[in-house]
Amino acid sequence: MAREVVKVLVVDDEPMVCAHLRTILGSADDIDVVDAAHDGAAAVESVLRHRPDLVLMDLRMPGVDGLTAIDGIMELDRPPKVVVLTTFDADEYVLRALRGGAVGFLVKSTPPEDLIGLVRVAADGHMVLSPVAMRRIVAASAGEDAARERAERLIGKLTEREADVLTRLGEGLSNAQIAAQLFLSEATVKGHVSRMLVKLECANRTQAGLLAYDAGLVAR
Repeated sequence: MAREVVKVLVVDDEPMVCAHLRTILGSADDIDVVDAAHDGAAAVESVLRHRPDLVLMDLRMPGVDGLTAIDGIMELDRPPKVVVLTTFDADEYVLRALRGGAVGFLVKSTPPEDLIGLVRVAADGHMVLSPVAMRRIVAASAGEDAARERAERLIGKLTEREADVLTRLGEGLSNAQIAAQLFLSEATVKGHVSRMLVKLECANRTQAGLLAYDAGLVAR
């Protein structure tokens, strides 16, 4: 059965980067690059106009930057998934973007053959970053004490089973992999994740995964 077409908005202040991404993604039958924007303000306007499923968002742009744009997008009704585009994966702004609602990040040097698959994964609501990258970003962050206290407070709301699911989610496992490890059905795991996100006040799995790191459920 054919995959549903994923509508993508590309945001970068370099037109050549936008053109490059449009060419790569446009080669896939199930991905449609609906627009390209060159600053954060234009990105929010484009989301309202085109209602993409996924936004590839540069962070460092003149005028309205990517972080501000992500904040604006997340305030919209039914916001799209946002994946950060970055040159350096240890960029301090990446963590702020993930905490703000981005589902993951891609370095701009990502091989073209990997980019299409990663866009599909992100559009399906999964994290687009490795556990190794997550550890490096969290370890390099400032204000860890406050983040740990908040994470421990929120995780205290979870049942023991939900905490088990959260730990494995933080390790980068899919619902199917979590189900296999915990001897549960995939539907049961999906239900746990949905309830867990509400209790943790998280918009997506990536934010929940960050809480697992902050609380020490996942080794750094």
